[in-house]
Amino acid sequence: MSDIPISTTTLEALVVSTGERIRITQVGSGNGQKPGQQATLIGLGLNKVGKTRELENTASVRGMIRKVSHLVKVEG
Repeated sequence: MSDIPISTTTLEALVVSTGERIRITQVGSGNGQKPGQQATLIGLGLNKVGKTRELENTASVRGMIRKVSHLVKVEG
């Protein structure tokens, strides 16, 4: 293995190319939350309590999960 530095962008691409996925389940309601949090739930494909989605484990998805961490349960 060579000592060539690998950028974080390259590492992200490797994670995505391996097909690593995470399962997200909505456990709290978006009603009464800030509009940005409601939009984030919709962006993740969640709109009802109990709904589950399986998404690619990317930086953007992890950022969205962090924004609504109190409303979702993450597995994997």
